[in-house]
Amino acid sequence: MKLKLVSAEEVARLLPYAECIPLMREAMIALSQGRTHQLLRSILDLGEGNAFGVMPGAFEGGAFGAKLVSVFPGNFALGKMSHQGVVILFDPETGAPSAVVEAGEITAIRTAAASAAATDALARPDASRLAILGYGEQALRHVFAIREVRAIERVTIWGRSGEHARAFAERVGGEATASVADAVAEADIVCTVTAAPEPILFADQVAEGTHINAVGSSRAGPVEIDPALVARARFFADHRAGVLAQGAEFLRARELGLIDDSHVLGEIGDVMAGTLPGRTFASDITIYKSLGSIVQDLAAARHILAKLGP
Repeated sequence: MKLKLVSAEEVARLLPYAECIPLMREAMIALSQGRTHQLLRSILDLGEGNAFGVMPGAFEGGAFGAKLVSVFPGNFALGKMSHQGVVILFDPETGAPSAVVEAGEITAIRTAAASAAATDALARPDASRLAILGYGEQALRHVFAIREVRAIERVTIWGRSGEHARAFAERVGGEATASVADAVAEADIVCTVTAAPEPILFADQVAEGTHINAVGSSRAGPVEIDPALVARARFFADHRAGVLAQGAEFLRARELGLIDDSHVLGEIGDVMAGTLPGRTFASDITIYKSLGSIVQDLAAARHILAKLGP
C-alpha cells in the first residue's frame, strides 16, 4: 500500500468548516457513546510554555492512528503556526500505515469546528453577539466557524496588545475593546483562545445567558477562566476523563473546593445526541471545555482521504 502524504494546503482545501462542523458533531457523539477508544494525551513539557503531545485513538472497527504535535505559542508572533505535527492513519484491515496528514491545519480547523458544534448545541438560538478573547490562529478560526452556526451581527475583540487587537478586529469586521469586561459585557457567545497562564475572564464580567467556549488551555496548568465562573456555569467536557485529569480551569476550581467531579455534567457528545440536557434555561451560563480529542483528528483526516480518493 502506498503511503499518502497530505499537505496543509490540501487540508485547508478539503476541510471547509461547513463540512467539518457536522464531522465533529458525529465524532463527539461516537466518543460519548463508547464507539471510540482513546488514551489520555501524553504531554512532554519542553519549557518556556512549549510542549510536545502524543494522542492515540481509534474508531470502533474503523480508522485508528495518532497525532504527534508540538505546541509553541510564541510562534504566532513570528508568523508561524503554534501547533505543528502530523496525524498518522493506519489501515484497519492490514494494520499498515496508510497516510500522514499535516496536523497544524487539521488542528486549527477541527478545534474551531468543534467549538462551533458545541455552540450550536449550547448557545441560545438567538445568540448574535460574539466576543473573542485573543487574536491568534484560533481567534480567526473561531470567528469563521461560529458564523456557520449563528447569525453573528457583532464581534468584539480583546487582546493584550491593543495594536494587534485592532488589526485583527479590522480583519474580521469586528470592534477592538480596551478590556475583557468591555468585550464580553453584551456578548451572547464568548471564545477564550489565549495562552494566558492565569485567568482573564471572571464571573462578574459575564452576563446571564452567555455561552463560553474555553479553548486556549489544552493541558493542566494555564487557566483562562476564574474558578468562580466555572462554579457558576453548567459545565460540559469534550471528553470527561480528559477534563477530570487535564482540564486546567476545572482542576483549579476543584482544588479550591468550589466544585467536585459531578460539576462536569457530561460530555458535549451526550448533549448533541439528546441524552443529556444542555441549556435548561435562557439565563444559564454554559461552558464547553475544549481539550481536543484524537477522534476529532481521525474523523477529519478520514474525511480528507475519502475526498482525495484512491
